[in-house]
Amino acid sequence: MSGLTLGKAPTQEHLQTFEDRGFVVIDDVLSIDELDRYGESVDEAVTKRTRWDKRKLKDRSLYEQSFRQCINLWEDAPDVRPLTFHPRIGRTAAALIRAEAVRIWHDQALYKESDGRETDPHLDHDYWAIEEPRTITAWIPFDGSTETTGAMGYVPGSHKFDITKIANIFTGRGFDLEDGDEARGVAPEFINVPRGSVAFHHGRTIHLAHPNQSDQTRRVHTVIFFADGCTRRDAKHPSVDRMDIPVGAPIRGPVTPIAWPLQDGRFPDPPPLPDPLRPGWPGWPKMLPDWEPNNVS
Repeated sequence: MSGLTLGKAPTQEHLQTFEDRGFVVIDDVLSIDELDRYGESVDEAVTKRTRWDKRKLKDRSLYEQSFRQCINLWEDAPDVRPLTFHPRIGRTAAALIRAEAVRIWHDQALYKESDGRETDPHLDHDYWAIEEPRTITAWIPFDGSTETTGAMGYVPGSHKFDITKIANIFTGRGFDLEDGDEARGVAPEFINVPRGSVAFHHGRTIHLAHPNQSDQTRRVHTVIFFADGCTRRDAKHPSVDRMDIPVGAPIRGPVTPIAWPLQDGRFPDPPPLPDPLRPGWPGWPKMLPDWEPNNVS
């Protein structure tokens, strides 16, 4: 597919592919210089957020063995902010979900270490307290991705399946794509993403990822966007709980600012840190002498 250069909108082919299949890879969204610069910034932020955790990979939960997850790096890592609010990425996300403006739900680093296990099949939207399914994730691999390093797989068209079952990947193994009816018999397609390209998937697209069989960490930054005007459903999530958004009200505030278009080209100011602090979120680590991972809910 054709690439996306600065100032150009996604092509009609990109829009139709996303509409039909629930995911699309767009080439040449970021330059090599940008990848190097932003990759270094996210590396530093992940190191800072995870420096408290000395556990070996085998000693973590199954979910944690899939990747190191650091959420809302844009809030406390200023050098990550230009990537999370990159106008090419935000504009593309808005175009793909046919929105005039998009807000950020949250960003996150997903660093799948060497020997990191597979990411279990799931869809994202059910984990979020957003009523309307006008959500999209930008998946940005700093080094590209291959099936060896932990490529993503997507079930084509699954964003239209009207799935009601919720995949538990936190303490379970997610959807059963072989014997369950969630995938409707449609096999996932694993996609290699070249360096500089960005993969976008709909919030209701079933996806998963291979284990990382290489000797290098699969370094990925993701940004979750939703259409401005979406409302809170009756569910808990820090992105709305931190702002006390009522159920049924539009989700608006400093935790979920407009990501595109940016007012006067300025990045949003970060909100106050979460209270209480929690692992993987802004402001962590919480430096208490008696703190251990299992003591935090």
